[in-house]
Amino acid sequence: MFGIVRPCTHRLTQGLKAEWMAHLCGLCLALRADHGQFARVVTNYDGLIVSVLTDAQAGTADAARRTAGPCPLRGMRTASVAKGEGARLAASVSLVLASAKIRDHVADGNGLLRRRPVAAAARKVAAGWDRAGARTGATLGFDTAVLVDAVDRQVGIEELAGPGTPLTVITEPTETATAAAFAHTAVLAGRPGNAAPLAEAGRLFGRLAHLLDAVEDRTADAAEGAWNPLTATGATLAEARRLCDDAVHGIRLALRDVEFADSALVHVLLVHELRRSVDRAFGTATCAHQGPGAPGYGQPPQYGQPPQYGQQPPQYGRPPAGGPYVQGQQLNGPQAPYAGGPVPPGGGSGGHGGGWSGGEPQQPKKRRGLIAGCAVATGLFCTCQVCCADHYEGPWSRKKREGWCSDCCDNCDCGGADSSCCDCCDCCCCDCG
Repeated sequence: MFGIVRPCTHRLTQGLKAEWMAHLCGLCLALRADHGQFARVVTNYDGLIVSVLTDAQAGTADAARRTAGPCPLRGMRTASVAKGEGARLAASVSLVLASAKIRDHVADGNGLLRRRPVAAAARKVAAGWDRAGARTGATLGFDTAVLVDAVDRQVGIEELAGPGTPLTVITEPTETATAAAFAHTAVLAGRPGNAAPLAEAGRLFGRLAHLLDAVEDRTADAAEGAWNPLTATGATLAEARRLCDDAVHGIRLALRDVEFADSALVHVLLVHELRRSVDRAFGTATCAHQGPGAPGYGQPPQYGQPPQYGQQPPQYGRPPAGGPYVQGQQLNGPQAPYAGGPVPPGGGSGGHGGGWSGGEPQQPKKRRGLIAGCAVATGLFCTCQVCCADHYEGPWSRKKREGWCSDCCDNCDCGGADSSCCDCCDCCCCDCG
């Protein structure tokens, strides 16, 4: 699963989460229905935005749904999923863009694709996806030739790029491809007047996707000696960040000119989540559900900064940091006094203020063996707990871990006339789009 728009479940209301999953599953099933089981591997978070845009303009979300059968990725549960032209257009675009990604990796010689037999097989798969995407696109009145042409031009542009080449020159093919896909959603939804602003939003989205991919892959590309736009042009991260911030702002402005029947999910994905995607790629994201293993966990707040959400402020009647235990062992002998009185025997509060419950430290759970851990890991992935659960038990270590999407909400920055109504988990009440 790839894509720059990866909304955290903590930031979506139950209704928006169901809508998002309906489009994600609808894209996956549209790929299977039109192109076979293997095509489902190109399901991605960004492709479903095409389906979201189509439904948001048409205003027929309820009619464009069907009940899908049990799926291992949904924990063997049924679900209401998107169907129709929006999902099929998303499938067509996803196939062609996945083909572009494969060709780009082949041209850069990334990983196993440096080997000629593997590269040849990858090119064959990419060509098949191009043809499949073109067939589906033709039935919807969408000519995928603009996407394929963009893919072909990308290689030539990268070969000519050098120090001083503007980053926007390199991102132009991606911009052109995504602009065409976004604009065609207006045709499918019967709102041709939306084509121009959606094309602008799509162009900036393509620029953003290309730049964020370059930023995230910069270190890996340098280690492998692979081509990277930032390294090839000598562009700084500050310059890339400026272009990304401008693109996010431009998308927001473009969406204001689009006539939607229901813009809630579009607003969350293309306004709020894009901003968080930029923060995540440049390492400036903050998370209110931080826990062990998260960047900065356990570090005190900077001087003059309020404690972060989720950090408990000091409380009277409680032991100092670490309590009466050091690395899980109770200290021998009498404890040093602290605010609230000495620690009673056994580490408890003795029933006095603070109510700190000490007791014996819990023994760590015994690690699972290789086979048992693999079985548990398979179950975690197949039921999406690794991604969507707030917490899950590590398959081998059995330690408590946070789900990949458990990074949480920060303050909503709607900037609209009524942005005060927003909170971190339901920020679409503002009228900023």
